[in-house]
Amino acid sequence: MRLIKALFTLVFICAVLGVAALGGGWLWLQNEVAKPGAFAEQKIFEVESGDHVAAVAQRLEERGLISDARAMKLHARLSGQQAAIKVGEYAVPARADIASILDLLVAGDVIQYRITIPEGRTTAQILRIVEDHSELVGDLPDREIPEGSLLPDTYIFASDTSRTSIIERMETAQDDLIEELWPERQDGIPVSTPEEAIILASVVEKETGNAEERPLVAGLFTTRLKRGMRLESDPTVIYGVSRGEPLYRTLNGKQVRRTLYRSELNRETDWNTYQMDGLPKTPICNPGRDAIAAVLNPPETEYVFFVADGKGGHLFAETLAEHNRNVAAYREYERQEIARERSN
Repeated sequence: MRLIKALFTLVFICAVLGVAALGGGWLWLQNEVAKPGAFAEQKIFEVESGDHVAAVAQRLEERGLISDARAMKLHARLSGQQAAIKVGEYAVPARADIASILDLLVAGDVIQYRITIPEGRTTAQILRIVEDHSELVGDLPDREIPEGSLLPDTYIFASDTSRTSIIERMETAQDDLIEELWPERQDGIPVSTPEEAIILASVVEKETGNAEERPLVAGLFTTRLKRGMRLESDPTVIYGVSRGEPLYRTLNGKQVRRTLYRSELNRETDWNTYQMDGLPKTPICNPGRDAIAAVLNPPETEYVFFVADGKGGHLFAETLAEHNRNVAAYREYERQEIARERSN
């Protein structure tokens, strides 16, 4: 009987000690996972492909972002998050605790970078923008990228994104946009294929940087094509001369932008719409969504002429006589600007 009582007492004591140990361990874990980190500034931390919680926890401890890797591993196991962390680059907030760091890695809230491609850039210019972006990795695609096949936009990406994949996203975005807009096109427009729509949209895009003018410019070119008139667009001539790169001349020892020479306007190329009927051979840039949409659903207009006003917009005209007056006004403005440049 005494032996049974002794055994019972021993079991009871062990049970009490076990419960106490479990309680103490639980309190320790809760304290560790909620303890603010000792780092006073935001830290960048990367979860690499193939990483598991144990490896991540160990690196976090080594870098001083958490005080005890064991606490993170145990917390992850008990919360069912040990297999849920996601690859990527993370911005860990200053003094973040273990629980919030693990939540960040599980949520996949990686650092995101961006690259902005302005409307109207040629493919060669876009490729240079992509090549120069320091957060992208790898080489450009080892293939020809057709003019007009990339959709200008702002693209968000995570670390280790390749230059090739960004270019492919631009191509896919362009394809998706055409698939969306082409079925909704206006009847009777003078473009019979999506490819022709991109060509005309590229001319519209290069003719005006004013978003409000795009529909009117698209309507004007639509009217000219319907009447059998040539587009007579300066940017198409420039593309035939320099593939869309800016033209320069030397003034007072400096390189300044210039307009087209008469010899260039008279030169026959596959893009010179002063010398050819219809559309150029290819797009002359990569047009944006608004220019493409304007070409597919242009407003009706009697305007068939326009010229820059020297202030970022254009002067539009229905008759040649009115257009000639607008051109004369612009030439005068241009002469004044040249005189001002020389005086400086």
